[in-house]
Amino acid sequence: MTVRVPIHEDRDASYDIHIGRGLLAELPRLIKDRCPAAAYAVLSDSHVGKLYGQSVTAALCAAGARAELLTFPAGEWNKTRETWATLSDRMLAHHFGRDAAVIALGGGVVGDVAGFVAATFLRGVPYVQVPTSLLAMIDSSIGGKTGVDAPAGKNLLGAFHQPRLVIADLDVLASLAPVQLSAGMAEALKHGVIADSEYFELLEREHRAVTARDPELLERVVERSVAIKGQVVTRDEREGGVRAILNFGHTVAHAIEAVAKFEASHGEAVAVGMLIEARLGESLGVTARGTADRIARALENYNLPLELPAAATPADLLDAMRHDKKSRDHAVRFAFPERIGAMHREADGAFTSGAPEAAILKALGGGD
Repeated sequence: MTVRVPIHEDRDASYDIHIGRGLLAELPRLIKDRCPAAAYAVLSDSHVGKLYGQSVTAALCAAGARAELLTFPAGEWNKTRETWATLSDRMLAHHFGRDAAVIALGGGVVGDVAGFVAATFLRGVPYVQVPTSLLAMIDSSIGGKTGVDAPAGKNLLGAFHQPRLVIADLDVLASLAPVQLSAGMAEALKHGVIADSEYFELLEREHRAVTARDPELLERVVERSVAIKGQVVTRDEREGGVRAILNFGHTVAHAIEAVAKFEASHGEAVAVGMLIEARLGESLGVTARGTADRIARALENYNLPLELPAAATPADLLDAMRHDKKSRDHAVRFAFPERIGAMHREADGAFTSGAPEAAILKALGGGD
C-alpha cells in the first residue's frame, strides 16, 4: 500500500509512504527515484543498527552506492544536541557532501535526530525515513518534524524537513518488545479519538488480536493510522491550524517526559496524558462525559499506564507545561476531544484551548 502526502506549499516536497512486507530488502530500488544520492549516511541507534543496519548498508552498496552506517547509543536520553553534533561531525569526517542523503533507520528518536541532522547538514540534504517501531511508523516518521530535546523540555530545538520517502516494513514489528508495541498503540488510539470513532471501536474490539500481533490487524492499524496522520499534516504542514489536534495528550505527556525523565516511554506518557486531558476537558464542559472512562478502558486493554509516574508531581508538571512550545502568552493550551472521533474547536477557529491552572492541577491530582 502507498499513501501519498501532498505538500501544497511545495509540490516537490510531497512524498509517498510505502507500507508492506519485505521492504527493507527493496530499499535501494524504492529510493532510486525519490532520493538518488552519491552516498548515503545510514543513521541508527546501537540497538536497531545491530538488527538491520548492516543489511541495509550492504544492500545500498550492492546497488552501487557508497553507504556508511553511523550509530549512537539507544535511548531517549541521547536525543540531544550532543548526539546531533557528533553525527554531523562524523558525516563531515566521512566526507559526505551536498550530493549525499541520510537514511533514518530506527524508532522515533532516530527519526527525529537523523531528520534534524539532514535538515542542517550543509544547510540541508534529503533524507528517507525507515521507521522500525510501531510508534514511528504511524506517527513520528510522518510530517517532517525533526529535532532534539533540551534541558528545558522535549523537542524544543528542531526544524521542519520533509522526508523524500517513508518506508514502513511491517516485518520489523516482529522484533518489537511488548512494551514497544503498547507504546505504539497509544498513538493509534489517539488517532481514533481525534479523527475516527469507527477506528477507535475497532481497536477496542480487537485488542486481544492486536496485542497477539495478528498480521492482518497490525497491517490495518498501520494503514489507518498512517492515513489519518497523512491527512492531517497535508492540511497543515507547519502546525498553524488543524495539525494541533495531533497534540491531544501531548501537553501533559511532554511535561511527564521533562519532569520524570525516563521513567516513562513516549507512548506511555501519551497514554497518561490523553486520560488526564480528557478528564480536564470533561471538567471544563468541553468533552462529553464518559469519554475519559472509555479511553481508560482502551488504554488498560493495551497494557498502558493510567497513573502518573511517582516522580511527576502536579506542581512540577504544571511548571513544565508553562514552558511547552505550544503555550501562548504563558497560558497552557490543550487539544481537547469533544467526543471520540471529533475534536473541539474554539469560536475563533483555534484547535487548542486554554485552561485555568487550578483546573489543570485538579486534573493532575493536585487540587480539590
